[in-house]
Amino acid sequence: MSELDKKEARLATLLQADGRVANARLAEQLHLSEATCWRRHKRLEELGVIEGYQAILNRRKVGASVLAFVQITCTQHSEAATAEFERIIQASSRVLSCHNTTGEADFLLQVVAKGLDDYSHFVETVLRQLPGVSSIRSNLSLREMKATSHLPVEELLGL
Repeated sequence: MSELDKKEARLATLLQADGRVANARLAEQLHLSEATCWRRHKRLEELGVIEGYQAILNRRKVGASVLAFVQITCTQHSEAATAEFERIIQASSRVLSCHNTTGEADFLLQVVAKGLDDYSHFVETVLRQLPGVSSIRSNLSLREMKATSHLPVEELLGL
């Protein structure tokens, strides 16, 4: 992938803040013509820098009062066990993110639930059914101080 220039980095930053902003407004903020701004926007999509657009929902207002960070340790690391683990995790809408990590645990998951009973049911019916799981450690969020998916594009690129 070719490196982004300053205008493209700024465009990506602006779109993270408001994915619905009009092209005319973007062009004005970037000091570009609308046609040039639109072409740069499309280039970011074609390069895969922009993977998609979505609304950011308040999890509590849609009934997800529990947010859990779950560490999973596995005893089986075969290709088949790993593929089945991944298939189950990908199919679970409660799992917001899953990372294969270094350290004591093999995986770190971010999971939402309606309440503690709902979370307990999820652990019993999904997580405990995963192949080769030897340990499940949950940390429940008491208070969310920061949650974002915005990347510091310009900072990362040194711009």
